[in-house]
Amino acid sequence: MKFAHSLILFFAFAIVACNSKSEKAAQNIQKIKLEAFTDTAQLDTFKVALLGDEPDEMKILFTITTKNGEEIYKKEIAAKELLKSYLNPTDLKSEDKKAKFLTNEVNFFFDEEHILIPAVTEQEKPDNNAPDKAFYEELRASKLNGFSYRIANDINIYIGWSAKDKKVKIYYKCC
Repeated sequence: MKFAHSLILFFAFAIVACNSKSEKAAQNIQKIKLEAFTDTAQLDTFKVALLGDEPDEMKILFTITTKNGEEIYKKEIAAKELLKSYLNPTDLKSEDKKAKFLTNEVNFFFDEEHILIPAVTEQEKPDNNAPDKAFYEELRASKLNGFSYRIANDINIYIGWSAKDKKVKIYYKCC
């Protein structure tokens, strides 16, 4: 009889262990999108990944690679910072809520509202949230696309390709 109970407990623990491993593996996700960014005709690869095992230690890694395979942008966003700015203290106690929030952030990353075609329209004027007015004007003239993402509840970063400087630059940072 003791053997049967031991066997049942062993299988119960094995099932729980397998389920918890698969839940953690599901938290590590990756999304890829092709978009015109450095050129209006050629597509660059945008990739975002959620990395790590525990929500407080995870990070969101965002990269942009040209059609030639050159990585031109890399940004790591600490999950802890996102969690701190979005979730209220009672939600921060639940690992499941944290993991679900981070998964949703990655899924939301490439929503159409983040792809700005073009980055700057003819009617838009730079304001105090445009850190580099000359680059803002360069984007307006080039008509290249932009991309926006958030790093906190009230901080959105807008990036574009500077053909002049041959690099990705921030052209707007705001609420």
